[in-house]
Amino acid sequence: MSPDAVVHLGTQALHMVLWLSLPMLAVALIVGVAISLFQAVTQIQEMTLTFVPKIVAVFACMVIAAPWLTRTMVTFTRRLFESIPGLLR
Repeated sequence: MSPDAVVHLGTQALHMVLWLSLPMLAVALIVGVAISLFQAVTQIQEMTLTFVPKIVAVFACMVIAAPWLTRTMVTFTRRLFESIPGLLR
């Protein structure tokens, strides 16, 4: 297995991780900004107000995106397993 193949596989894995985490990160960002605006407008500075809605929103996003996440990970793993014979040359 050449160093180029290892770098290519690592790059593909990192790209997949970024794509899989993007929906949850985007939801957390949007909810965080909305809560910050709400706190600034109402001048309520409660620290726990920021965590619970974010956790609920990210969990809901994970539940909604679960089929896509699973399909993407299974496809990547299948391609990786199918490419093993070619990598060992």
